Amino acid sequence: MAKIVVLGAGLGGVLAAYEIRKAVRREDDVVVINENSFYQFLPSNPWVLVGWRDREDIVVDLEGPMKKRKIAMIVGKASKVQPEQKTVLLADGSTVSYDYLVIATGPELAFDEIDGLGPNGHTQSVCHIDHATQANTKFEEFCKDPGPIIVGAVQGASCYGPAYETLMIIETELRKRKIRDQVPMTYVTSEPYIGHLGLDGVGDTKSLLESEMRERHIKWITNARVLKAEAGKMTVEEVNEDGSVKQVHELPMKFSMMLPAFRGVGAVYGVEGLTNPRGFILVDKHQRNPKYPDIFGLGVCIAIPPVGKTPVPVGVPKTGFMIESMVTATASNLGQIVRGEAPTHQATWNAICLADFGDKGVAFVAQPQIPPRNVNWSGAGGWVHTAKVGFEKYFLGKVKSGKSETFYENAVLGLIKTNKIKAS
Repeated sequence: MAKIVVLGAGLGGVLAAYEIRKAVRREDDVVVINENSFYQFLPSNPWVLVGWRDREDIVVDLEGPMKKRKIAMIVGKASKVQPEQKTVLLADGSTVSYDYLVIATGPELAFDEIDGLGPNGHTQSVCHIDHATQANTKFEEFCKDPGPIIVGAVQGASCYGPAYETLMIIETELRKRKIRDQVPMTYVTSEPYIGHLGLDGVGDTKSLLESEMRERHIKWITNARVLKAEAGKMTVEEVNEDGSVKQVHELPMKFSMMLPAFRGVGAVYGVEGLTNPRGFILVDKHQRNPKYPDIFGLGVCIAIPPVGKTPVPVGVPKTGFMIESMVTATASNLGQIVRGEAPTHQATWNAICLADFGDKGVAFVAQPQIPPRNVNWSGAGGWVHTAKVGFEKYFLGKVKSGKSETFYENAVLGLIKTNKIKAS
């Protein structure tokens, strides 16, 4: 009998628990450790910010679905992963032993790296449901006395889709409230160009997103390094291709949402051989850590190098379907390992992304997500918003039912020839 512990219950951790339970033997134990007893659907947080969703709309209590699938759940914060002892130390002083550990913690949000950044400073966030609900309160206050808005992603950020979504959704909501004419909007990003997305673009994302921003009269600053955020003002350096400072902007603001850089969580940060200097989990092609092969990593917490050199640091996003492919590879490999076989499954890291703008949106398919690609497509239209709403309901339904995938999902993926596992 083997004991498999999944650390984290976000998108990757919840699906990993469901798929691992299905892949391993009946006598094996599957345990989830998570700081909270609920799952939050992060892609809906920009809707929460403008009041289109409430907290209860996108949060699922996990104790019922986990119990239904015979998965044990421990609610508590992990203090330290101890690979030599094969234990996870919890904040209350207790330990959880494991035979195999799947790290799916997501990141720590590095607001502290920039003066005044974050919900405790002068900018808002959509990285957590608590942040999004606070941002909604601030947004409602803003709408009573509107002014300049700044949205974007700081240097070292690796998740750009939610920044574009938040920007466009806010713009759509301001038009609905008939106060758009009172709100100058600026997009500030470390990306070298609009639509880079940390991926050197996908299909025609550059021209699609630039066109959308021109149509909505949104200004932008790329190759941007945020120096500090203050009450009513953000100081930003615009950088040349050689890294020299082109211009320093002092931008007025009455409301701002800026995505921070990520780093590894404290429970793994600094564990030699397990993480890189930034605290992200090192994994091989089978999602295993090279030094500790009984540890797997998946999702936003794993280390992926940038797709190319940029004047300002730009990280690589780990998008939803890409994470799901890591989940399936990890579960399949664990199923082999507990039966005495060598792991053979590799995630495709394919990506399907729906970026909602409130009334329309942009979608892309990248196979694989990291270039060069076999498929490199993007498109736009009102159908993207409809598809995003439908996906929200579908995915939350999966979490509530304890299923990681359905017949219908597999049928659609088959039609567009998008797989989670590389062909052997």
